[in-house]
Amino acid sequence: MSGFVEKPEPIQVPGLVHLHTGKVRELYRNEAGDLVMVASDRISAYDWVLPTEIPDKGRVLTQLSLWWFDQLRDLAPNHVLSTALPEGAPADWAGRTLVCKSLRMVPVECVARGYLTGSGLAEYQESRTVCGLALPEGLVDGSELPAPIFTPATKAEVGEHDENVSYEEVARQVGAETAAELRQATLAVYARARDIARDRGIILADTKFEFGFDGDSLVLADEVLTPDSSRFWPADRWEPGRAQPSYDKQFVRDWLTSAASGWDRRSEQPPPPLPGEVVEATRAKYVEAYERLTGVRWS
Repeated sequence: MSGFVEKPEPIQVPGLVHLHTGKVRELYRNEAGDLVMVASDRISAYDWVLPTEIPDKGRVLTQLSLWWFDQLRDLAPNHVLSTALPEGAPADWAGRTLVCKSLRMVPVECVARGYLTGSGLAEYQESRTVCGLALPEGLVDGSELPAPIFTPATKAEVGEHDENVSYEEVARQVGAETAAELRQATLAVYARARDIARDRGIILADTKFEFGFDGDSLVLADEVLTPDSSRFWPADRWEPGRAQPSYDKQFVRDWLTSAASGWDRRSEQPPPPLPGEVVEATRAKYVEAYERLTGVRWS
């Protein structure tokens, strides 16, 4: 059992039709047929959307995505039309709302990995491969790969795991031409972002993108290069052979699996609310990632 501990009721706004409640985002359609994405302050861990929110998280994700879209504009078109608040929307939506093109989405999580960790490490330890791609011997947790690799996954419903799949499976599902275009775009965007992050003292270990088609054009969609969709590590603390400190929700994961939480993740019981110090430490990590990457002080 997993999913929402307490599934929120979507806010109703005149002129907007609510389409979907995700782990973090609420999705609406406006009268022009555009999508309206609203990033909440919800946070998830171990396939649960937790009952405690992280203040400012949705705004950080939205503003960081907008910054990255601007850095990548010459490389990949994106789906953002406007950041204007829809008429009648609550004031709290300011800074966390994007009006976007309605795309024909590709049902693939496009993952780029430049370093070995997470589910890729688990597969490598068993077979010396990641998503069927052979890798050299001797790699450990946190090792930089000889070259970045495209390791796609299927997109899971809330409360379920994304499942890594081979490139050949993606080609079977969406066609060889689209699969090749996804791989090329994913690795090109990753390489640009990796270099930008590196100049700011941050390692972009891996990240996932979503793409859709606007006519025949492949367009970058959803969020990009945030602590929710990427692993960012401080470069000055990188040490292969162990788990790396990261700019994400590691404080949440660590507390949930500690004796202090009293929660057994193998049980069917939902996780408990987060204590204030974990909330504040997690918020600080999201803000630090934004500030280090953009060079702009969060306010």
